[in-house]
Amino acid sequence: MTTPNPELIQHRIIELEVEHRDLDAVIDAFILSARPDELQLRRLKKRKLQLKDHITLLRMQLVPDVPA
Repeated sequence: MTTPNPELIQHRIIELEVEHRDLDAVIDAFILSARPDELQLRRLKKRKLQLKDHITLLRMQLVPDVPA
């Protein structure tokens, strides 16, 4: 298995963080709407959590393994 390129990982993290922030803004606007669709709101929040988890996994790849 090849070692992932840290620059590519960092670039992907930035892309996902932007999407995460955008979703945050969409969720806030959605909540403020007159009658928010609860199913759609749950889907947006689930996607936001998935993005956060993916960002965390990518960040873990950037940390070198330290022998015990």
